[in-house]
Amino acid sequence: MLGKKIRMERIFNRASGRTVIVPLDHGVTVGPIEGLINLRDTVNKVADGGANAVIGHLGLPLHGHRGYGKDIGLILHLSASTALSPEPNSKVIINPVETALKIGADGVSIHVNLGAVDEREMLRDFGYISNRCLEWGMPLLTMVYTRGPKIKNEYDKEVVKHAARVGAELGADIVKVNYTGDPKSFSEVIEGCPIPVVIAGGEKVETDEDLLQMVEGALKAGAAGVSIGRNAFQHEDPIAIVRAIGKMVHENASIKEAMREVEK
Repeated sequence: MLGKKIRMERIFNRASGRTVIVPLDHGVTVGPIEGLINLRDTVNKVADGGANAVIGHLGLPLHGHRGYGKDIGLILHLSASTALSPEPNSKVIINPVETALKIGADGVSIHVNLGAVDEREMLRDFGYISNRCLEWGMPLLTMVYTRGPKIKNEYDKEVVKHAARVGAELGADIVKVNYTGDPKSFSEVIEGCPIPVVIAGGEKVETDEDLLQMVEGALKAGAAGVSIGRNAFQHEDPIAIVRAIGKMVHENASIKEAMREVEK
């Protein structure tokens, strides 16, 4: 579908076939945390660092997306919950695909928690959004995590493999999952998923080297890129760390080479 192909090219680097995405949707979940106080400033920094796209709720294009500086892809996040809820893993759809079309977004994203008490509702919503994206030629990124009473370790390769496959089976164009900790186990995730897989950045890491080692491992396993939030926008120099990640993702730079961007 031509429309989807054109939009995907605004999310992925044409030369490398990979992507660096910075999610900025945390304001709904946890409020105006460090790094997201001024959305416009943060978007400008990650754009200057060379990120291919940002993810955000409707407030992002309304209050913080572009108007100056480098261009950057926009993925509208369509689902939400807050940390204040008694069921924070319960995600609900808060915008339709058509809103993304109206604001000129390049893609949409949703969040699904497998194993949550209301998994069935999130899967139903996934199917509905996937069909609307198919109708409109809109790329769909699905964040699929494993969180709930039966999940002992959300980074275990078996549950991550399942999460990635669910994303592909239900019609996502890109699936975002947790990194399993090493290239060997994550290669099994990639092997079982026929669509591009990007890794989540997870909780704040202790060092830049820790973050870049995770990026390196995911790429060695065959990941199509990264979707790193807090470890990018809460970094003391978001421009530098995004640039370092981009060197690895798009130029196959080593950790040592990428670290030069942070150490300048």
